[in-house]
Amino acid sequence: MGVRLRALWRAIVVAWQFVPFVWAWARDRKRFLFFGRSREVTSGQRTERARRLKITFVELGPAFIKLGQMLSTRPDALPGEYIEVLSELQDRVPPEPWSAIEPLLESELGAPVEERFDEFDTTPISGASLGQVYEATIDGERVAVKVLRPGIRERVESDLRVLETLTPVLARGADPGQAYTLENLSEEFAATIREEMDYAHEARMLREIGASFADRDDVAIPEVVESHSTNRVVTMTYLEGVKIDDVAGIDAMGVDREALVQRLEEVYIQMIVEDGRFHADPHPGNLAVQADGTLVFYDFGMTGRLGPRTRDQLMEFYVGLATDDVERVMDAFVAMGALDPSANREVMAEAFEIVIEQFRGEDISEYRVEQLVDQFESQLYEFPMRLPQDLALVVRVTTVLEGVCRTLDPEFDFIDIITDYVMEQGGADAGSAIREEIQETVTSGARSLVTTPPRAERALDIAERGELTLETVLKDGDGLARQMAQRLLLGFVAAAGIPVAAFFYVDATLPSTALALGVTVASLLVLGWSFGRSRGSGLGTPQFTRHEMRRREDEGQHR
Repeated sequence: MGVRLRALWRAIVVAWQFVPFVWAWARDRKRFLFFGRSREVTSGQRTERARRLKITFVELGPAFIKLGQMLSTRPDALPGEYIEVLSELQDRVPPEPWSAIEPLLESELGAPVEERFDEFDTTPISGASLGQVYEATIDGERVAVKVLRPGIRERVESDLRVLETLTPVLARGADPGQAYTLENLSEEFAATIREEMDYAHEARMLREIGASFADRDDVAIPEVVESHSTNRVVTMTYLEGVKIDDVAGIDAMGVDREALVQRLEEVYIQMIVEDGRFHADPHPGNLAVQADGTLVFYDFGMTGRLGPRTRDQLMEFYVGLATDDVERVMDAFVAMGALDPSANREVMAEAFEIVIEQFRGEDISEYRVEQLVDQFESQLYEFPMRLPQDLALVVRVTTVLEGVCRTLDPEFDFIDIITDYVMEQGGADAGSAIREEIQETVTSGARSLVTTPPRAERALDIAERGELTLETVLKDGDGLARQMAQRLLLGFVAAAGIPVAAFFYVDATLPSTALALGVTVASLLVLGWSFGRSRGSGLGTPQFTRHEMRRREDEGQHR
């Protein structure tokens, strides 16, 4: 009974916090709630609302902080302004006192702390919303002990029940393009945060990913101390290092930053594309560098998995970018479940081309992935696209790594690294075929650069001599030209009918005069009916033309 009352009270607290957002959203739909026109929300207003939402998430506690972080990776669910603001959420909260941690730790390990550890520093070296980390010693070896916060599972489960109740309400009022995403978001978030609270899962991922790099001396991943780990406690070897965004510290150690960036990206490409298991939270606090240039990875609470089919399609996506093949890119998105198969492919192709061509230079390596992702995210919200959770984590990794790598090397180009990997690390047959495709794309681009200027110059010479002939082909799928010709003919008949009738009235008989007037009236009636039908069917000035006129008028006013 007490648990239900707490859950009910929590639901009331959460609902009350979101009342201002629901009120604003309702007024966006109908200005006076139950009647009135919808109102336009500006980008500045969305940014202000996003900042208020971020503050609300922080006040509501760990589960909502995690929810905000997850939403910041979902451009298919929220507008770009929300994505940008929520990405600022830091998973940092005041640490629990040692008096609350010690009983839990002793209960999990089955003995007093002083019996299980040689030394134990009770001041946490790092902390987050779900757990905190301590430094200790076992048999003379330094270890890091990560402990789940007391009572956090119960609190999170209560919040998840609230979210499961609120999500269908939000989805019902959402735009069709985002409704499906919101309906699945609650379930995906619940699975993700439960997994992150399961330290046995984190230990398993440490072992699996660590095994993938066991033969590399330039990558260090902590080893799990099995005897001191449970599903609420994970103990691992302690690895020292300088934070990866400490440029001065890295330079002081004499580490080649460009080579470091290259190695970091190669490691992540291997984890994502080859192994299908990857560290999904590469912010600077979770990455470090040792004096010999070794990369150190911390905190495997947030990890991702990709199945073989998804990895194959992700490779197809990279190849599509490298070879400038928009159809291939779209097919990969459909196969990965990120694009509705029934979507208008012509519209989507145009959107992809705009995004890709805007930042593509003469070859694949001349645009920055950060700009590409920013533009791509804006398309995600507007079109029928949805990112499955595993791909959302890939997007998160890509964008966070972009910032880390560019801090170390301002000339860093992720797409260039991806292209090299696609060409050199693929299978022998596939790698050869892909290399030929990319080389053909680059060759054809170079050929265009050579042949286009002379052709343009010849066309200008012809125009200057007055010998330029313009051939046009008019397409009249709606019969507009025929309709206009009919109206022109009717207009001539009606215009000529009145003087003809006057002539007959003077020099001819009454029946001839009546016939001329009858033809004139009939022509006018048919002409009027024709114009009336055009207005009813939507013919007239095209909407695009009016839009262009308004746009040009606005531009003229701004000048």
